[in-house]
Amino acid sequence: MDKAKLMNGVKKYTMIIVLVLVTLFFTWQTGGKILLPQNVSNLISQNAYVFVLATGMLLCILTGGNIDLSVGSVVCFAGAVGATLMESKGMNPVAASIMMLLIGLLIGAWQAFWIAYVHVPPFITTLSGMLVFRGLSNVVLNGLTVSLTNAGFVKVFGGGAECYIPDFFGGNGFNITCMLVGVIACVIYVLVQIKNRMNRAKKGYEMEALSAMVVRTVIICAVILVFMFRLAQYKGIPTALCWVAGVVLIYGYITSKTTTGRYFYAVGGNEKATKLSGINTNKVYFIAYTNMGFLAALAGMLTIARMTSAQPTYGQNYEMDAIGACFVGGASAYGGVGTVPGVIVGAVLMGVINLGMSIMGVDANYQKVVKGLVLLAAVIFDVVTKKQDK
Repeated sequence: MDKAKLMNGVKKYTMIIVLVLVTLFFTWQTGGKILLPQNVSNLISQNAYVFVLATGMLLCILTGGNIDLSVGSVVCFAGAVGATLMESKGMNPVAASIMMLLIGLLIGAWQAFWIAYVHVPPFITTLSGMLVFRGLSNVVLNGLTVSLTNAGFVKVFGGGAECYIPDFFGGNGFNITCMLVGVIACVIYVLVQIKNRMNRAKKGYEMEALSAMVVRTVIICAVILVFMFRLAQYKGIPTALCWVAGVVLIYGYITSKTTTGRYFYAVGGNEKATKLSGINTNKVYFIAYTNMGFLAALAGMLTIARMTSAQPTYGQNYEMDAIGACFVGGASAYGGVGTVPGVIVGAVLMGVINLGMSIMGVDANYQKVVKGLVLLAAVIFDVVTKKQDK
């Protein structure tokens, strides 16, 4: 029995264990450079779009292993429209931001309609979208680069050297505000864990061993504090991290605590049974792909802010990064399985691999080879595990 519990625990936290091992490997190979405060900050800023897109992609995958191939092109198109409106048309950045999000919603709803109500396969619908919106991006930009000069937009969405939350305590070379946020986050996490355990005990639900909960809580709090300490040693909290944290918290709550969130898992687990139980499965698909368009537009805003420009090539392979983060983070290729925290672990793992190989000077082509093999290994693990469970 103890052996079975141990094996289940290893399966549950496999990707976290892999992340730790990969980080230790690159720490050794780079002489500790990967853990320098600036590199830790860059890991967040450079991969913010992955965290956002992967969170949306998870909802699509949950519905049955379906994916959205158009997100990279939608990122580019939304960013191209926004940059053009601000720079060529003189539109207020707030209005331009709203316009970009509306464009993302409309694109998502357009594709979601064909997928949910006409039952065109998601692969075909989003492949079409990938081509259409990549082409429209070139049309909007005329094949040229549009530079962003609006400092406010760039700062809010995490581009440039000054896009960090200021230190309200005036720390000299160490961002006290950043460290305080880390401590508060740990306190909130501990209180939530205690409350959840008390609720489960009150309702008579099965609970994990207290020692296991304590160990997990201590490890997670330690990771948060070390992470925030490193950020505090550089410039503090990047504004891009605020957007990522907001998306992760909101969608983490939706998928784990709401009825709508449970519908995604139900559809992916058994669509026919879900439909027979009275749930509108078409609506579930529509919500998943409409939401994906919305988050792709947000990722587009983060991208053009970080690059301080819009180009027709932006967003290329973004869909692969998002899909890879989901599967590496434990989402099932068959649907119905996956969590937002798991996706974040997958995205961080892919980011660490990218950063570590870049610091080591590994050729970009070999980096793609490694990422492809990591993705294949994650899916093989999922398939083999499901066969063993049967």
